[in-house]
Amino acid sequence: MSSEVDALYIYDEYSAPIVEHVYRSRPPSAASILPLYKAHPAPRPSLVYLPNAAPPVTVFSITHSNLLFLAVSEVEAEPLLVLEFLHRVIDVLEEFVGAPLLASKLQSSYDVVAQLLNEMCDAGIVCNTELNALQEVVEVEGWMGKLLGGVTLPGATTPNLGSNNPLKQQLAAASLAQGPAIPWRRPNVRHTSNELYVDIVESLSVVMAPSGRVLSALVSGTIAFTAKISGIPDLLLSLTAPGGQQAIARKIDLPVFHPCVRLARWREQPGELSFVPPDGRFILAGYEVDLLPMDPSLDRPPSHMEKIFLPAIVDIRKSLGPNHSEFEVRLTLNTNFPGFPPAASRPSAGRNGSGTSTPSFLAGGSGGGGGGGGGNSSSPVLEEVVVTIPISKSVRSITAMQASRGEPQFSPGSDVLEWRVPTKDAGTISGTATLRCTVAGYQSVDEGFDDPAETEDVEANANLLQGYYEAPTSYQTSGSAKDSSSRKRKTKKKKTKKSRSTAATTSTIPDTPDEPSDPSKPQSPVPTPPLQQQQQHPASSSIFHPPARKTKAQLYASLMPNSAAVSFSVRGWLPSGIRVDSLNLDPRRSRGLGEGVKPYKGVKYLCVSRRGVERRC
Repeated sequence: MSSEVDALYIYDEYSAPIVEHVYRSRPPSAASILPLYKAHPAPRPSLVYLPNAAPPVTVFSITHSNLLFLAVSEVEAEPLLVLEFLHRVIDVLEEFVGAPLLASKLQSSYDVVAQLLNEMCDAGIVCNTELNALQEVVEVEGWMGKLLGGVTLPGATTPNLGSNNPLKQQLAAASLAQGPAIPWRRPNVRHTSNELYVDIVESLSVVMAPSGRVLSALVSGTIAFTAKISGIPDLLLSLTAPGGQQAIARKIDLPVFHPCVRLARWREQPGELSFVPPDGRFILAGYEVDLLPMDPSLDRPPSHMEKIFLPAIVDIRKSLGPNHSEFEVRLTLNTNFPGFPPAASRPSAGRNGSGTSTPSFLAGGSGGGGGGGGGNSSSPVLEEVVVTIPISKSVRSITAMQASRGEPQFSPGSDVLEWRVPTKDAGTISGTATLRCTVAGYQSVDEGFDDPAETEDVEANANLLQGYYEAPTSYQTSGSAKDSSSRKRKTKKKKTKKSRSTAATTSTIPDTPDEPSDPSKPQSPVPTPPLQQQQQHPASSSIFHPPARKTKAQLYASLMPNSAAVSFSVRGWLPSGIRVDSLNLDPRRSRGLGEGVKPYKGVKYLCVSRRGVERRC
């Protein structure tokens, strides 16, 4: 698979092409390809094949900051490679032009954009997408250069940076002395303060059954690294897990690494990342962790099953109250994170440190200590707790929203009810908070809906008469219930008198056949066995069995929410248990650091759960 890109098109928010860069062949123009792309029904996937184009092409698309990026290829290309190329283009443009990306910025800096697109893809082949390498080859004129570019000072000469320039030769010799060229790191990097930072961010997604059993628990992790150190450092980052460093290989699934990571070292010793970092902030690695590992080929339960700890759990109860029109959402918070002392035993536990086993969540307020994490920097901090409840389209409004803590918000016509719970003193709060609401539909329950007792009586009377009478053709189903009941009584009396003088199978036929029958007199039907009557006249039962109408309980049951989700963020804790064991600088393999350089090191952990813990009911 060649994976060649024929052209790259960028459109503004009004679908007008602002950048049209062709690499090879003669692909369709930006103006002609857009209508064909938009003709595909939404939502459009990232890969769309357009056979009606001339020539037929495959379009790869990404939308960012109201800008549409399209990559066109006539040949079969690797989808992940082209899509990653588009992502790299966006990252590089934000670095050179400025974030957020705007159409005006790209148009005013078209010379820089054209240089970047030429360097990143050569004749349709993706070649150079590293930011540090692009900063060396792409000329960006600063505001001072633009200001003094047209000014000629007396006696000033324009320096010649040709091959015979001594200054350029000196810079080239200095770069060679520091080591071989590294694509992802600029040469001659200098920093006044040497610093190294590691940020591990994990996104948690959990689905729970109505009984509370966890159905799935997935973690998506990212290791972000920031290197502000002079020269060419060689680093070794060691990761560990609750089962030790040997448990890293069993815990981490689908790892991905930056090109600077030495894969051979990771294969030999999982958990150790050896690399020469780029300058600045970059993504070092990514991974996934399944907190409920299951082997489909085995019939027995897994031998290694970890206990899942969730800082926030949501539960929902439906059809409450005298009219079954209320529901209650219960939020449970637990800040006793594994590996950390309980909140009640911390020095800054505040009012919740009274020794009770279940501190009151409602007593949050402003407890003692230094806010947030309670004054202990090593304690995890729970923040941004938001409960999201999907609401049916049949719900007109939600009234009587009573929350024990926080403020719920619901707009008429919206499909989501949000309940934000403050956690100012999250390090000292554990317990429950409740939200009780009343729903109202678009149709009133008093109009067109029966009481349960009345509906049961009607159905019972209808069952007693089922199969014993045949519906005459003169009956109108739209008549009132009073007229139909009186006709039933008259028909039954006439049939009883007739059966005493004649046989039971004699039908009620007029004495004179030529005489027309009186339509005002009801005709007596012929008695028919119940089973035979049902087979011959299946539609006659609709008179005695009208369509069942919903009761109040059934109406409100259809308006109740079916799930609830809680999102949160925790600083200082990761659900997978992965932590940084050590971060070392190898002075023998590093170059240009200087003598006795000991960079400052910092590690941060962050768990983000965006609609992560979801409970279905």
